[in-house]
Amino acid sequence: MKTTLKIARTSMLAAPLAFATGMASAGGMSEPIAAPAPAPIPVAPAPVAIGTDWTGFYAGGQLGYGQLDSDAITDSDDPSGAIYGVHAGYNYDLGSIVLGGELDFDLTSIEADAPATEVDSVARAKAKLGYDAGLFMPYVTAGVARVDTTDALDGQTDGGFAGLGLSYLLSDTVIVGGEVLQHQFEDFADNDGVDVDATTLSLRASFRF
Repeated sequence: MKTTLKIARTSMLAAPLAFATGMASAGGMSEPIAAPAPAPIPVAPAPVAIGTDWTGFYAGGQLGYGQLDSDAITDSDDPSGAIYGVHAGYNYDLGSIVLGGELDFDLTSIEADAPATEVDSVARAKAKLGYDAGLFMPYVTAGVARVDTTDALDGQTDGGFAGLGLSYLLSDTVIVGGEVLQHQFEDFADNDGVDVDATTLSLRASFRF
C-alpha cells in the first residue's frame, strides 16, 4: 500500500514538470523577439552660404547704350549708340554701408550728323556709396568724366556725372549688375556755350579677387 502511494505521489509531481518541459521544447512558452532597428533618416546637406562681405578688389566689363542731348546738335533725333568697355575698383564693407572707388573706360558708336561728330570714348573716375543688403547692393555714384570726340567737335571735354546702380553677388567671385549715369559737359570741345548732356545705361559683370 505504501509503495503504491509513493508511486502515485511521484507520478503527480513528475506530470507538471514533464508538461512544462514539453511546452518549452515545443515553443509553447513565448520567447522575446528583437524589434528591427529603425531605418536611418537621410539628412540633406547643409546649404553652402555665399559670403556677403563686399570688401575687396574687382574688375570686369560692361555693355550698354548711350544717348546725347544738346541744343547745339540739330539732328532730328538725339544721337545714340552702343557703349562697351572695362572697369576696375575696390569696395570696403563697413557693415551696412559700403564705400568704393572705381575707374572705367568705354568705347562708343555714338555719332551726330549736325554738326558731324563722333564720340570715341568716355573715361570715368567714380566714388560709390552702397547699402549692404546681403547678396544685393544698391548704390549711388558720382565723379568726373572725360569724353574724346572727333570731326566737327574735335577734342577732349571734362565734365561730371551722377547715377544709380545695383550689384548682385552671383557667387563668391562673380558680381553682376546694372548702372545708369547722367553726364554733363560744358563748353564741349572748347566751344563756348556748347553744353552736352549724356545718359548711359549699362549691364556689368565683374570678378572679385
